[in-house]
Amino acid sequence: MKMLLLSASTSIFIALLAGIGGLAASSSLLGVGNTLRDTTACAEIAASISLKSAVYYNGSDLYTKDNYHWASSSTQVSACTFEPGTTEDLVKAIQILGATRTPFGVKSGGHTTNPGFSSTPGVQIAMYLFSDITYDSDSQTAKVGTGAIWDDVYLTLEEYGVNVLGGKVTGVGVGGVILGGGFSYLTNQHGLAIDNVVSFELILPNGTVTTVTSSSNPDLYFGLRGGFNNFGIVTYFTLKTYPQSQIWGGSLAYSQDQVEAVNAAVAKFVANVADPKASIYSTYNYVSGSPVLSSSLFYDAPTAPDGMFDDFLAISNIGEDISTRSFSSMIDVEPVNNTIGLRAVFNAIAIEEWTEPLLSAVANETLFYGNKLANSSVVEITYNARAYLPSIFSHSDIPSAYPDSRARGYSYLEVFYAWKDSKDDDFFYDIVATSSGHMVSLAVAAGQDVANVVVYPNNAQPSTPIEDLYGTNLPRLRDIKAAIDPDNVMGLAGGWKV
Repeated sequence: MKMLLLSASTSIFIALLAGIGGLAASSSLLGVGNTLRDTTACAEIAASISLKSAVYYNGSDLYTKDNYHWASSSTQVSACTFEPGTTEDLVKAIQILGATRTPFGVKSGGHTTNPGFSSTPGVQIAMYLFSDITYDSDSQTAKVGTGAIWDDVYLTLEEYGVNVLGGKVTGVGVGGVILGGGFSYLTNQHGLAIDNVVSFELILPNGTVTTVTSSSNPDLYFGLRGGFNNFGIVTYFTLKTYPQSQIWGGSLAYSQDQVEAVNAAVAKFVANVADPKASIYSTYNYVSGSPVLSSSLFYDAPTAPDGMFDDFLAISNIGEDISTRSFSSMIDVEPVNNTIGLRAVFNAIAIEEWTEPLLSAVANETLFYGNKLANSSVVEITYNARAYLPSIFSHSDIPSAYPDSRARGYSYLEVFYAWKDSKDDDFFYDIVATSSGHMVSLAVAAGQDVANVVVYPNNAQPSTPIEDLYGTNLPRLRDIKAAIDPDNVMGLAGGWKV
């Protein structure tokens, strides 16, 4: 039996706009003028599509919505925006874009921080209308549109007592998370989001629509699992579902004087807890001139085993939000909406094991740059120590674009900086690259074999060499790309290009 529900991504967007002063009321954030304003592709697409799709121009609220990105540094002024309402209309648009050699961007939720990755000065394709979510209880799968928001996916599937592997924070789109890997609170149990895709509905660069599975096209299935938009535009994902009860978890906030106790709790947990239902990450923040720590705790059951999280709960805290709750409410734990509209950058560093000395180094790095940058336009500095079991890549034996080896999994240090002034972009990109390199060197000096581990693509900072993302998989990805996109149509779109 199949059941269909539509998402509420538009209402989420409106709520986000309200939080940053009404972006839709003005196009000033997007700027004015555009050298590609007179591109013929906009008019050709508008003339060829059905009434179920639409093209918008600067001055329209929907144009503003389509160009919107969570990080303002990722928003561009497009010549026009295109909201496809049918696969057939999207096919026509791709063929026009390829024939006219017009740059374009493909946006799901718009949560990327790397400039130009899902935005463009050409035709901005916003996948909002591909946001339906269908649960099939017979096959125990969910068919999810690329433009859906994970908030809506989890809420929809909760009604049926099931869940999928997806994003960990609110407001994030389905498409980018899956195509770049997809770490979840359920990753210790079931692997990454890409390991749980049964099939992709894909529009190839020449306009052919195909369904890609591990058996129908092993090469494309390999490439789409971590290879982003190099091989066409994905319209739907069919995902494995798993039974989902209420969970236990939430967050604890601590003052800086508790840093040693927090580090000890994290290191002890990582060294002793192998239960795949458990997940933690510890965050070292410097926000508006003040350091603050937090720990997010998760257990995939209504109650956690006795004693498992006692060390965290015993530390004197300045804020607590721990309870038995729905899975969907857990993704509101990390306050990502606090940085809406700022300029931002992420990076990710592989870690074999979180030890107290390494965690102390992370805390010191946060304080060092927090103090050093006190008079800059920085708003938030965050170093997230994310812990995963070494077995996370063992849940699928089918090779994927990311990672290049499934011999063992890694924990990660996620680095995030947010600032106000566009003139500081390169300055903060350089700091993140420098700080990341320093943390890698400390891990290596501590005996961890992480110097050559491929970088997690979804959180890689803009200057990351493509070789560092895909390693030994890169030649195969390039062969697949050459075979299915000889005219390099997808090269007209932003993102990591193989």
